[in-house]
Amino acid sequence: MTMGTLVTIVLLTMVLILGGYFVSRIFTGATENIDGIDAAVKSEINKLFGEDSSKKIVIYPSTREIIIKKGEDSLGFGLSVRNVGDESAEFSYEIKAEEVSCNLQLLEAEDYIALGRTRSNIQIPAGSIMENPIFVRFELPETAPPCRIRYSINMKKGSDTYGSTVDVDLVIKAK
Repeated sequence: MTMGTLVTIVLLTMVLILGGYFVSRIFTGATENIDGIDAAVKSEINKLFGEDSSKKIVIYPSTREIIIKKGEDSLGFGLSVRNVGDESAEFSYEIKAEEVSCNLQLLEAEDYIALGRTRSNIQIPAGSIMENPIFVRFELPETAPPCRIRYSINMKKGSDTYGSTVDVDLVIKAK
């Protein structure tokens, strides 16, 4: 082998090793950012519960308005519950589309909820807050019109309604 070939092989090996190193750093950084966002949401929800000890249900963001541009996926809101009772209890909830400001059927609007539309068997000890908030995520098709959609969250403790219905507004914006 010539000296030029050996130098080329050494340089390509170094580029390959450095490329692998930088790719692993990027993925590690992305994972740390996601963990940081999760911790920030938990912190904000705990802060909202701390501001008012009578709150049973908390939504984050506290404005209860989620703005999503078409093409952005997996954005949504955090939801947490406090058991103000004296005994451990089982909670459940359901999210339904109640109102739209555009030419869209309510069932279509409900289909925009990708994850977290319903949940049951949420066990919460007496006087405690959910350990891990639920994140409700939306996925919008490219055909979604610019629109406002109001969703209602109906929480139940056992078979009884728990607290009042909480509304969340989704604002769909064009790209």
